[in-house]
Amino acid sequence: MSSTLLPAPISVAPMMDVTDRHTRWLYRRISRRILLYTEMVTAAALHHGDPPALLDFDPSEHPVALQLGGDDPTLLAQAARMGADWGYDEINLNIGCPSSRVQRGSFGACLMRRPDHVATLVRAMRAEVDVPITVKCRIGVDEHDRYHDLHRFAEAVLSAGAARLTVHARKAWLQGLSPKQNRTIPPLRYADVYRLKRDLPAAFVEINGGILTLDQATEHRQHVDAVMIGRGVWHNPWILAEVDRRFYDAADRLPDRFTVAEAFAEYATHAASPTVRPQHILRNLAPLFYGQAGSGAFKRALAQTHREGADAVRRGLDAVRAIQDKAQATL
Repeated sequence: MSSTLLPAPISVAPMMDVTDRHTRWLYRRISRRILLYTEMVTAAALHHGDPPALLDFDPSEHPVALQLGGDDPTLLAQAARMGADWGYDEINLNIGCPSSRVQRGSFGACLMRRPDHVATLVRAMRAEVDVPITVKCRIGVDEHDRYHDLHRFAEAVLSAGAARLTVHARKAWLQGLSPKQNRTIPPLRYADVYRLKRDLPAAFVEINGGILTLDQATEHRQHVDAVMIGRGVWHNPWILAEVDRRFYDAADRLPDRFTVAEAFAEYATHAASPTVRPQHILRNLAPLFYGQAGSGAFKRALAQTHREGADAVRRGLDAVRAIQDKAQATL
């Protein structure tokens, strides 16, 4: 089946325990156009579990991609169909996660050793849906980390119909390093991703790993088609406020932190449920004032959300306003 790749020069990485539907709702209030991703959902979980709990999202999140994990072509094809029917704009296959749990399921980064099998998975998913099928991987895994290995993997999955290849520019060590350590200890090898784009000019290549600012993203885009930012957004979500203007040539009015925080507090009040407590949702606001006067006071107020809910957010915003007004008065 044919598919049209989303025009996405920049995206927010899928991050476990981070990019749930509530975080995505917040990020969408800061950038209207950036491509968002879900946390990884395994095909087996969709087959055996509760699809609405795993797939539901707010329509305002578009464009949004569903990231899947698995190694069974039949289950992945079914999961891709469910995601497409649910309204996701793209289905992404995770070939980059190095966690031991994922390895026990024989998927994630360990599949980089089996490029032909990953190609089979991509073909199975593409045969089932019209939306783009994309792949996120590492530059290599364990001893399979030569540029030749990455090139062979890329050729296999792109020939199978993957519309975008997102490459985390670090190899993954499957033994001896935790997922957190795998995000920082293996050295970044951006040059390998740049070379891949030069060698495969027709491919849509996106780079990921260690990118913390939009200035860095702009530099990378001189060499590749797109940039994916992960922890940089989690630690400082307000960098998204400039994305639409810098990467999409949009003339939208820049959002305001206070307006976004107030809207999210209202959202959290309605989104909370017996299984999702308000403080779990509101934790996303903690870094909203990163680098700004009053950031500490805001975080201290948010620490009381377990007792005060959205009222703690409003109290924190009052504290930030007071601190910023005082600072302005002394200039």
